[in-house]
Amino acid sequence: MAVSTELTIVIVLFYLVMILGLGYYGYKKTKKVEDYMVAGRNTHPIIIALSYGATFISTSAIVGFGGTAAQYGMSLMWLTVLCVVVGVIIAFLFMGKRIRRVGKELGALTYPELFGKMFGSKFLIYASGLIFVAAMPLYTAAVLIGGARFIETTLGIPYMTALFGFAVIVALYVVIGGLIAVMYTDAVQGAIMLVGMGLLLVLTYIYLGGVVTANSALEAMAPLVPENLAAVGMTGWTSMPEFGSPVWMTVITTLVLGVGIGVLAQPQLAVRFMTAKDGKSLNRAIPMGALFIVMMTGVAFTVGPLTNVYFMETTGQLALDAAGGNVDSVIPLYINSAMPELFVIIFMLTLLSAAMSTLSSLLHTMGTTLGGDMFARLKGKRYSVRANQIGIIVMMIVSIAIAVAMPGSIIARATAMFMGLCTAALLPAFIHGLVAKRPSLLAAKWSMIAGAVGWLLWTVFAHTAESKALGICNAIFGVDSLVSSPWNYLDPLVVGTVLSILVLVILIPLDKHRVTREQQHSFV
Repeated sequence: MAVSTELTIVIVLFYLVMILGLGYYGYKKTKKVEDYMVAGRNTHPIIIALSYGATFISTSAIVGFGGTAAQYGMSLMWLTVLCVVVGVIIAFLFMGKRIRRVGKELGALTYPELFGKMFGSKFLIYASGLIFVAAMPLYTAAVLIGGARFIETTLGIPYMTALFGFAVIVALYVVIGGLIAVMYTDAVQGAIMLVGMGLLLVLTYIYLGGVVTANSALEAMAPLVPENLAAVGMTGWTSMPEFGSPVWMTVITTLVLGVGIGVLAQPQLAVRFMTAKDGKSLNRAIPMGALFIVMMTGVAFTVGPLTNVYFMETTGQLALDAAGGNVDSVIPLYINSAMPELFVIIFMLTLLSAAMSTLSSLLHTMGTTLGGDMFARLKGKRYSVRANQIGIIVMMIVSIAIAVAMPGSIIARATAMFMGLCTAALLPAFIHGLVAKRPSLLAAKWSMIAGAVGWLLWTVFAHTAESKALGICNAIFGVDSLVSSPWNYLDPLVVGTVLSILVLVILIPLDKHRVTREQQHSFV
């Protein structure tokens, strides 16, 4: 049912006024380019934690991965474990402190600039920037779709209207207020998300008769696993798929590793570390960051599978069937069907917050990359607020166009694809630059090229989920994949990252001309 009440209108308007007000606050606090790019490098730990978490967790996690969990079950809980261990603890303690320290030492304001300055290379700035500008709109479009679909379902307004209105409002406060506005709005949105997801978990278990009753009912549904999924290794919604099966490959290599490891290579998250005053600020941010990630992903991957119990009891169908076969519609349909109207409004704000927080960070990252790292640098300038703002607007238009063209059931896969590419192409070389006293530019270049090419070739010619849709492999060779099952379900992230690491390890000892600290500091 569509929710259309005076209360909804008042709450949404208040929410939007508050968000735009924080955008104006960011505008007033922005005095120089460094403020626009890295929030003045003096952000409070709680703001960092909530902004990091809200940027990391979007409608992709709640809607896309929640719906995917309805299809594949609670095996996705391993992604929650990896997100906390890798995405928070390792990210903050190992990566974050080094990114903050090295970024400040070298005066870097963006991920591409930090990457390039660590190796004294303009090639790495442009190459990493090109990856973000070319691939990040795919992820951004997925976030846009998640937010727009829920607005459409909840308020009963046309999908295209929801999509355009949503994108324009976010772009407005990002363009005006820069990263200060983004991080403060992220923090408020993160707090709303915590409340909304907590209520969703509690109400779901109440409606399904309690924790034991609900989980037992889901476990008893194992014989109802669709034949097509059972044939490729799925054993139930409360158990792991058969080891090495196609479903296991999809869940572990694409969904769990793609996001759980891919988080370390996300430029919009790395910038959060560069806003911290010191390493202690990042230490203090860890508890809140870990709690946030557990609540967001843990609730989505619990409620998602449990929607099968609800829809089986109320409609006699599995969740995916009730949603017309579109995994991206499962969570919105469940909320609007099962929850009271007041919670539907609260959850609408939760999803709006999730989508806005991630979308604003992606737009800021893409805009500063296109406008600053690429366009302004080609013009002989370093950074310009005006160039960044133009870049944000351009990338917003590109992302909307892709969102309009993308098919259904794409949110989780688009997210995993972007994170997988970033991991394969950038992560090994980026870590090398952070930890090595004299990093190897030769190794970094070829590691990045090998990772990106390996990821691309496996995507086009081997990984059926993409190779079949693209059709290039079939046009050339007459088959959807050049490898047989279950290897055609192995995610390109694994292939690309292994190649990237191998090339890096082989070339580092062979490079006799390592980058010195003097070269790093003198690079402009």
